[in-house]
Amino acid sequence: MAIVGSNVLFCVSLIIFYMFGLCFTEDASRFFDFELSYVTASPLGVPQQVIAVNGKFPGPTINVTTNEHVIVNVKNKLDENALLTWPGVQMRRTSWQDGVLGTNCPIPPGWNWTYNFQVKDQIGSFFYFPSLNFQRASGGFGSFVITNRKVISLPFKMPDGDIVISIGDWYTRNHTALRTALDSGKELGMPDGVLINGKGPYQYNASVPDGIDYETVNVDPGKTYQIHVHNVGVSTCLNFRIQNHNLLLAETEGYYTQQNNFTSIDIHVGQSYSFLVTMDQNASSDYYIVASPRFVNQTVWQRVTGVAILHYSNSKGKANGSLPDPPNDFYDKSYVVNQAISIRQNGSASGARPNPQGSFHYGQINVTDTIVLKSVPPTMINGKLRATLNGISFVNPDTPIRLADNYNVKGDYKLDFPRRPLNGPPRLARSVINATYKGFVQIVLQNNDTVVQSFHMDGYSFFVVGMAYGEWTETSNGSYNKWDAIARSTTQVFPGGWTAILVSLDNVGVWNLRAENLDRWYLGQETYMRVINPEADPSNKTEFPMPDNALFCGALSNLQKPQKSSSAAGNSKLSHLLLLAILSFLILMCL
Repeated sequence: MAIVGSNVLFCVSLIIFYMFGLCFTEDASRFFDFELSYVTASPLGVPQQVIAVNGKFPGPTINVTTNEHVIVNVKNKLDENALLTWPGVQMRRTSWQDGVLGTNCPIPPGWNWTYNFQVKDQIGSFFYFPSLNFQRASGGFGSFVITNRKVISLPFKMPDGDIVISIGDWYTRNHTALRTALDSGKELGMPDGVLINGKGPYQYNASVPDGIDYETVNVDPGKTYQIHVHNVGVSTCLNFRIQNHNLLLAETEGYYTQQNNFTSIDIHVGQSYSFLVTMDQNASSDYYIVASPRFVNQTVWQRVTGVAILHYSNSKGKANGSLPDPPNDFYDKSYVVNQAISIRQNGSASGARPNPQGSFHYGQINVTDTIVLKSVPPTMINGKLRATLNGISFVNPDTPIRLADNYNVKGDYKLDFPRRPLNGPPRLARSVINATYKGFVQIVLQNNDTVVQSFHMDGYSFFVVGMAYGEWTETSNGSYNKWDAIARSTTQVFPGGWTAILVSLDNVGVWNLRAENLDRWYLGQETYMRVINPEADPSNKTEFPMPDNALFCGALSNLQKPQKSSSAAGNSKLSHLLLLAILSFLILMCL
């Protein structure tokens, strides 16, 4: 009996061990299989080719929890190279997973590649999109939401539900036609419309043709929803509003904000916000959800307006009448700046607070370097239309930067990006910023272009400490917010104005710094910051090694092996099935 009892105890112990291992692994990792392909859709009533993810346009939402490992196997069924990028997800210690040409070789047509990264210490609203060849203008984007661990309290009451809304300007020409226009020196012109969740406008007046499929957001009266909104468009800032409902701002791009009510808010290209919206109106009719263009001639652009429907479950009728008005600030340039700087960090929230150099008081940290990045309207360089920063129009290296470092590829890029605008003629260059690890850097974005722009930095969030019209000077820092400026990864810069950001360079890797406006980015308005630990790091505490599945290209193309059919995501799933099989076997043995 003692021997039998010991065997049973041993079996039970093994079962508990395997069950614990299985549960721990599932909790720690989330697996996704994404297939990029073309499908035909008619979001504005005109059949066109769009990029779908798993047959969906927009793509599926990635929902994960803080600190989980995210494993995404991407199958490229397009007819050209592709990469997915994850702006705002900081890829701590692993720029290898960032999904832009300076960090990754592209995924060839018919191939797959598996991303593997951790959403370390992050929460918030983000989105993913294809980063190559102007592809975002045809779709391929989707929401990426990171929720708190249950042990971390929210700075607001738990919402009754989550809603995801993507907004963006849209052309009925696909991305290949748009980039051909840019390659030939032409401007893109006015978009054909604005999509909300991949759908065209509700027929709110006679200007909207019949037969367009529009988005309906279903809600219950009295409930409060957290609504995540992303501007995934090409180049147009959009004003977002919901008829008769307040937008209580809760978070932007990974950081909780002071909770202020807005009747409408400008969301610039590449930006994400989440709002708490309470369904506190009567249900006599549905309500309009509107995304309309800003900083344009409203009369000419009237048809470029996205309209969806907010539908209460007990609604008694359709929405009708005029759309809610956008801000009336044509003669008040200060309105947009004041709204932008009113968005400030929530200093009392638990978790997800920027902590540069171990201090929550970023305004007391000495600035170690200042970089002024000046943008101007596109210009001709060597007979081609190009966009520049500081007179440099960036040319992507043939071999991704850290890959070139690892294999000592010479001449792939130069660490000579100018910290101030050049005085000479603009030029093409593979010019990268030589940044200092653990430096605390001030970057001034000076927009001398004619359009409002968004700028994004991969790998980091930064403090938006200053914003104004005119030329930035050294005395401008007297106006900085050194106490509670919002931290985010994408900021707007108004035409004829500047925005100042502060960033702590504590994330080793190579990080893209770019115009988020697709036309300017495509034409060369970007660079990279190379942030390298000068000390030996044999235990990989500051940077993970090159992943085993890294693709090779450029000067290292000869190292690329033929594509295998299996993937890291598939292998990881198989390991989980193996654990289940072992568990089943142990149970049978103990019976």
